[in-house]
Amino acid sequence: MISEDKAKTIGQEWIESWNRHDLDAIMSHYAEEIEFISPFIIKLLGDASGTIKGKEALRSYFAKGLDTYPELKFELLQILTGVESLTVYYRSVKEMLAAEVMVLDSQDKIAKAIVHYSANSISKI
Repeated sequence: MISEDKAKTIGQEWIESWNRHDLDAIMSHYAEEIEFISPFIIKLLGDASGTIKGKEALRSYFAKGLDTYPELKFELLQILTGVESLTVYYRSVKEMLAAEVMVLDSQDKIAKAIVHYSANSISKI
């Protein structure tokens, strides 16, 4: 089980790095063999799988996202803890509600992330 303090630290640092648009700081949270799943991948990359594997591919995707949404700012709403995982619930780009489930590896890096958006906001992507 991840402690509440550890989950809060990871989640808050993750939000802060996104809000600074600091790509190096953002990427410092992810494992080399990251698997990242999001509806935004379908929209931004045209990849119907909605999945990116590997840190370099994820970096390119995040760079494109930051370029596409220069006004991007996340508002932290809640951090939930789990077994070897946490969920960050936040307000995302275009005021969409998002919940990102982050599975951590043994170094507390995100090894798998699955992003969810409120059903009525998916069309805003």
